[in-house]
Amino acid sequence: MFNWITTWIESLGYVGIFGLMVLEHLFPPIPSELVMPLAGFVSRNSSNMNLVGVILSGSLGSLIGASAWYVAGQLISHEQMMGWVRRYGRWLTLKPRDIDKAMDFFHKSGGGWIVGAGRMVPGVRTYVSVPAGLSHMPLLPYLGYSALGTLLWTGALAVAGYILGAQFERVQVLLGPVSKIVLISCAIALILWVAARRRRQS
Repeated sequence: MFNWITTWIESLGYVGIFGLMVLEHLFPPIPSELVMPLAGFVSRNSSNMNLVGVILSGSLGSLIGASAWYVAGQLISHEQMMGWVRRYGRWLTLKPRDIDKAMDFFHKSGGGWIVGAGRMVPGVRTYVSVPAGLSHMPLLPYLGYSALGTLLWTGALAVAGYILGAQFERVQVLLGPVSKIVLISCAIALILWVAARRRRQS
């Protein structure tokens, strides 16, 4: 897998990065945590690529790949989605309860900021588009929040790979604590939001 990803980036440049980031959302074994740091590292010594181009091509590919799930959510009902997940979800490490939890969390939070923050959390960043589509979140707000979170995520990974150089693979190790911080922050924000809403209603 590593050699294949390296070949794509070195031979296809920005197009390869774009394609890999689209595929990340359709074929989970391709992780952005490897693609973007590697692309950032390659751009250090490349005459054909620069860091800004790497970030933009990766962000665009990621946004388009994630939006496929948003469109799927728009086109089908919740019952149809759950049936599909029961039948095929195991190939994407997706379970029906993942959809239920995402929908419940999405509705309670109001949606927008969850899309943006969710795009920066491994394991959540792809599937956060599903509840956005199922709840018929307007396209422009979805794209805006999603693009912001995507740009921050891919940018941080690419910059980390650029800075770490040949040690770019350490990014995956360092992401564990960062992901936990983001998840905890989201949980705290949701609790505060629910508490404030209850005070307004009382």
